[in-house]
Amino acid sequence: MMALNNDSLRARIDGVQKLALGVGVVGAIGAGVGWSMDPTEFFRSYLLAFLFWMAFPLGCLGLTLVHTLTGGKWGISARRVLHAGMRTLPLTALFFIVVGIGLHQLYEWSHLDVVAADPILTHKSLYLNAKGFYIRAAVYFAFWIGYAYMLSARHDHYERTLDENYARTTRNLAGVGTLLFVMTVTFAATDWAMSLEPHWFSTIYGVLFVVGQGLSTMAFLIVMNTWLAKSEPYSAIMQSKRYHDLGKLMFAFTLLWGYVMLAQFLIIWSANLPEETPWYLHRGYNSWRGILVFLLTCHFALPFLILLSRKVKQNPALVSKIALFILLMRFVDMTWLIVPAFHTEGFHFHWLYLATPAAMGGLWVAYFMHQLKGRLASAPADTYLERSLELAPSHGH
Repeated sequence: MMALNNDSLRARIDGVQKLALGVGVVGAIGAGVGWSMDPTEFFRSYLLAFLFWMAFPLGCLGLTLVHTLTGGKWGISARRVLHAGMRTLPLTALFFIVVGIGLHQLYEWSHLDVVAADPILTHKSLYLNAKGFYIRAAVYFAFWIGYAYMLSARHDHYERTLDENYARTTRNLAGVGTLLFVMTVTFAATDWAMSLEPHWFSTIYGVLFVVGQGLSTMAFLIVMNTWLAKSEPYSAIMQSKRYHDLGKLMFAFTLLWGYVMLAQFLIIWSANLPEETPWYLHRGYNSWRGILVFLLTCHFALPFLILLSRKVKQNPALVSKIALFILLMRFVDMTWLIVPAFHTEGFHFHWLYLATPAAMGGLWVAYFMHQLKGRLASAPADTYLERSLELAPSHGH
């Protein structure tokens, strides 16, 4: 029977945790200096960092909900990484506090004088107001954190007991949770990102965030499982067919991201409404156009062509490199979505756009490694893992 506890693996996790914490501290010092020099750019860079890193814990929660409903051996081998990721949501909630503090620096609709002089903002003020912004954020995080810990606890109970009745009730809860998850992420994307340009709206914008979170997390899963596979027991668990499964899912999310991007563009282009088109004018008809072409080429076309190969998806070294590249493209994509809202005149770069994400990312990775180490150390008996991966067709639990 495999042991899910390994001194060598624990030492490697400790090493990454210390390195990430060091990067986070240094980045935080740099971000603090940037805040003292230019508070406006600091809050803008902080929002960019928050929306990028938020994708990982929320993506872990979303994929856990999907796997609980649909099953699949890909999720069994990745379960402890997913659970560790979604259990970092309390830290993400703490990160959000700074976004709330910077409300007036970030959101035009938070200024009462601006709203009073703008009929469109006045019309939207019933929803776009500071009180509603804070209350909705509290509701989002309460749901995400509550469901993450509930699912984690129920999965642990099933692993200990293999009680199928318990698994069935968990699947029912995951069905409700999946619907609420998509709704809350959609509203959160509206509040925190789309409202940066409050005259503009898109009914598919929230879906773009949901899909992006899934793609980011799937790429992260591949990178993490490749790294974990250098130690037992993951070297036995992560066979080529497991990488192939994860690679196919990453390929599917890449296709879905391209589809949603195209669908949003076609709908806005065909309608050609004056309140909708400026969003694309700010991102595609000035120097930001180069970033858009780069995204279409490197975020979609290149991964699409490479991941068509079965051999690539079954090769841990190759598919993990593609996953790392996609993670980089996810940051570029988030930059293209957010920064032009502040700099409509054209491409703009500030060193805080790297320092602040490095600070937040270092702290998040350090806490994730802490959670992962705890999940491995407290893992129940291996009967469930062995039976699910080797003996029986898997289903959601």
